[in-house]
Amino acid sequence: MHTLKSIARWTYAPLMLLGLNATAITLVQSGAPKAFLAALLILAIAISFIVERFIPYQEDWNNSKGDTLRDVLHALVNESSIAMSVLFIPLLAALTPFPSIWPESWPLWTQLLFAIFIADAGITLIHWASHHNKFLWRFHAVHHSVTRMYGFNGLMKHPFHQAIELMAGTAPLILAGMPLDIAVLLAFAVAVQLLLQHSNADMQIGAMRRLLALAPVHRFHHLKSSTEGNVNFGLFTTLWDHLLGTARFDADRRFFPGDLGIDGELFYPMSYVGQLIRPFRRGG
Repeated sequence: MHTLKSIARWTYAPLMLLGLNATAITLVQSGAPKAFLAALLILAIAISFIVERFIPYQEDWNNSKGDTLRDVLHALVNESSIAMSVLFIPLLAALTPFPSIWPESWPLWTQLLFAIFIADAGITLIHWASHHNKFLWRFHAVHHSVTRMYGFNGLMKHPFHQAIELMAGTAPLILAGMPLDIAVLLAFAVAVQLLLQHSNADMQIGAMRRLLALAPVHRFHHLKSSTEGNVNFGLFTTLWDHLLGTARFDADRRFFPGDLGIDGELFYPMSYVGQLIRPFRRGG
C-alpha cells in the first residue's frame, strides 16, 4: 500500500493533466458529441475525490464543514455559465470587425496550448488586480472564504467575478478568431486545472512547481494573511508570477486547518445565497 501511495503522489497530476486533456482532444478530433466532454469532466471530478481520500494532504479537509451544498451550487452555476458562454463564441467571432489571425493550420493540441498561454495571462492579471482593487476584491473574496482546500472548491466563485475572469481570459482569443472546438477544449482544461490547483491530494510535482500552478504552489495563495497570501496568482502556470515578482514556494512549509480563509473575517457567510449577496452589502 505504501508503494501504491508513493506512485499515486507522483503520477496523479501528470495523468490528470495529460491523460484527461489528451482524451478530450481525441474526442473533439473524432467529432464525438460535446456531451462526451461533460461525461469526461464528471469522471475527472470523481477521480479527484477518490485520490484525495487515498493520498490526502490533510485528512480534515476531506470532511464537510457544512459547505458541500454551497460548493455544489457554485460549481453548477459557474460551469453552466462557462458552457453557455462557449455557445456564444461563434456569434461573437462573427461580430468581430477584425480578420481572423487564428493559427488553424496548427495541430489541435498546439492550438490549445496557445489558447491556454493567452488565457493564463489575462486571468492571472485580473486575479492580481482583484487583490489590489477594493471593488474587485469584494467579489473575489467569496473564493478566499474557503477554510479547507479540496478539488471541488476551485469552482467556488462569485458569478460576477467569474464573468470578469472569463472576459479577461477569452477576449483576446475571440478577437483572434478562436474556433469553437478550441473554446470547448479550453473550458475543459480550465475545469481540470481548478480541480488540481485546489486539490487535497498530497501530490508531488518536483521541479514542475517552477512552471505549473498546481496545489503545492497554490496553497500559498490561500493563506489567510493578506501579505503571505498575496502570491501565486497564476491559473495554469507560474510564468506570469515570476514576471510580476509574486512567485513563492517553500518546500518545507506545511498547511493546516486554520491557515486558510480571510484574515479578520470571522463571520463570512457560509451559504450560497449569503455569498452572492455579501459583496453588495456595506463592508462587503
